[in-house]
Amino acid sequence: MGSGRGLGRAALALMVVVVTCAGRLPGREACDLFSGMWVVDEAYPLYDSHTCPFVRKEFDCLKYGRMDMEYLRYRWKPSRCELPEFNGRDLMARLRGKKVMFVGDSLSLNMYDSLLCMLHAAAPHASISLSDVGVLFEDYNLTVSYYLSHYLVDIVTEKIGRVLKLDSLHDGDTWLTADVLIFNTWHWWPRSGPTQPWDYIQEGDETFKEMDRTSAFSKALSTWAKWVRLNIDPSKKKVFYQGISPSHYHGDEWENPLSRVVMVKPNH
Repeated sequence: MGSGRGLGRAALALMVVVVTCAGRLPGREACDLFSGMWVVDEAYPLYDSHTCPFVRKEFDCLKYGRMDMEYLRYRWKPSRCELPEFNGRDLMARLRGKKVMFVGDSLSLNMYDSLLCMLHAAAPHASISLSDVGVLFEDYNLTVSYYLSHYLVDIVTEKIGRVLKLDSLHDGDTWLTADVLIFNTWHWWPRSGPTQPWDYIQEGDETFKEMDRTSAFSKALSTWAKWVRLNIDPSKKKVFYQGISPSHYHGDEWENPLSRVVMVKPNH
């Protein structure tokens, strides 16, 4: 997919975390899944975008001219443990009767499509049903869905215009229908001009025409975290947040304009 070097693999990493109970591998001590490196695996990619019915055209890099496939062959390897190989049938069996929901912007959409393709490759003849809420793998009664929410918090149209409310979150009732939730937000926060989908920012009783975007993002995440704390029973539901890797190619981004980063391939 057009996920470049991480989004498809992120879906795999997240679902492996679900299968391994958020970091504890069977028969081993707890392992830090987030400390490790990307390694080449010749068994990858785990699906062929040409045969997956869920690939959106805007995500299909191979179809639209990308010739190399090296970027599809990396998998994440924790430093102190081995993740089990992805087994789509086993995952669907473990999630039988459950609902998995990706909530966020196009990053979540990319992970959603990628997971669907991985499951389809594992069980290409499984019966599926498509609906407005997602994809049902009928043999397992497993639903995988995507919910578009650029900011996670509310945008409400009022007399003054479109208001981004940093301390208001009303979409949660829909999210609570899922057993596994994977959230993300960030890419829309720096937007301005015609692509910015709000006119004002509101926090409490105060309304602003502008606010530092990182600060606004932090306040919104606090609202989301409070919602999770008040509404999610961790013994019954799993919640993950997919963060954004910082770009650091230009030194002026951290006030060191003479610094430069040399891009290299990960070790095999």
